[in-house]
Amino acid sequence: LEPHRGHDVLLDAARAWSRLDPVPLLVVAGEGAQRSALQDRIDAEELPARLIGRRDDVPELLAAADLALLSSSWESRSLLAQEALHARVPLVATAVGGIPELVGDAAELVPYGDAQALADAVVRLLTDDVRRRELRDRGAAQAASWPTEDDTVTQVLSVYDELTQPLASY
Repeated sequence: LEPHRGHDVLLDAARAWSRLDPVPLLVVAGEGAQRSALQDRIDAEELPARLIGRRDDVPELLAAADLALLSSSWESRSLLAQEALHARVPLVATAVGGIPELVGDAAELVPYGDAQALADAVVRLLTDDVRRRELRDRGAAQAASWPTEDDTVTQVLSVYDELTQPLASY
């Protein structure tokens, strides 16, 4: 729960979708410097959001989710994005840093800081079973294209071997 994660934008979006029936519940896992301020805002504005603290059961949380949301101002290779696509959970994410390249066409991308675009994407996906199914399938295909742990270790060791070879003498 740090400023660059864009939780303020998530809460703005939650306010926008609070008029839906049923009201989508935003569940935010994690800890950080902004926890108290975010909780105060949730309470004051009666937002449909819960801060659930640090969790070790992210796969179970994702399995229970209709959507995964990533509202960061910058990410290189987001663990949440990777976990969501692997779990076949439709993802709405900000189009920042390495996210567009990581997810390809397997997520709804919105501009950072645009709470209305985020809220609109959430509402659109919650009412479009076909698009959610399409994103699940695209997410699984995208995740299958990523290198495995073994592939990554092999590549790193190969680079290491190359860098530690003695230079050829001429």
